[in-house]
Amino acid sequence: MDTRGFYDGLADRYDLIYADWDASVTRQGRALDALLTAALGPGPHTVLDNACGIGTQSLGLSALGHEVTGTDLSPLSAARAAREAAHRGLALPVAAADMRALPFADASFDAVVCADNALPHLLTARDVRAALAETLRVLRPGGLLLLSTRPYGDLLRARPQSEAPHVRTDPDGRRTITFQLWHWHADGERYDLELFQLLPAGDTWTPRTSRATYWALTQERTAEFAREAGLRDTAWHAPADTGFHQPVLTARRPGPTGQDDS
Repeated sequence: MDTRGFYDGLADRYDLIYADWDASVTRQGRALDALLTAALGPGPHTVLDNACGIGTQSLGLSALGHEVTGTDLSPLSAARAAREAAHRGLALPVAAADMRALPFADASFDAVVCADNALPHLLTARDVRAALAETLRVLRPGGLLLLSTRPYGDLLRARPQSEAPHVRTDPDGRRTITFQLWHWHADGERYDLELFQLLPAGDTWTPRTSRATYWALTQERTAEFAREAGLRDTAWHAPADTGFHQPVLTARRPGPTGQDDS
């Protein structure tokens, strides 16, 4: 499936997936900021959000004072993130870029965020390794990776076929209905996600459908890939402990002597 096309098509309506997108921006920013501060000390920190989408994490972190740069495979999503930042009076430079080939110098950032199940769009070990190698390269010594995915260990056991519909009601009382179908591949690890949205159109609905493919990488395999790339001190943090909506992996680039520079 075309990942860029998936997110280009969603750029003008991705926020409708959330019951309250602005509240999610604030909540996710605070959760990631707490992990950043615990690992690196008080900020502000220079942060790359290398799958920024329309800015859900970037905006929240920027509002808390961090110097955030956003990149995304989807130019339309990155452009919307920039518009949302400008609307909020925030500085958020963005660029369209592939996480496997980041347009930044070595050791450019204190932290890299790769959130909201972005890494599993990479469907081969080679691509995952390339993305994590780029993450390591642009992190300063002692820098931090914050990466979130779905809880794929549980999902692989359950093999869900769908996700329950949810309804978003805007201030004018108009409702948007969003639901998902999951189509598992024969390998048992990859799946196509079919996202349906019913948008209000007067007295009727306008259906919109988008489709993308994911690799259901377990936490153990994801951490193993991170260690293979040269990242250290890998640890998973549960949503109940962080307030973030997905499990978050933290990992560090070793310092000059192989130790953290915290």
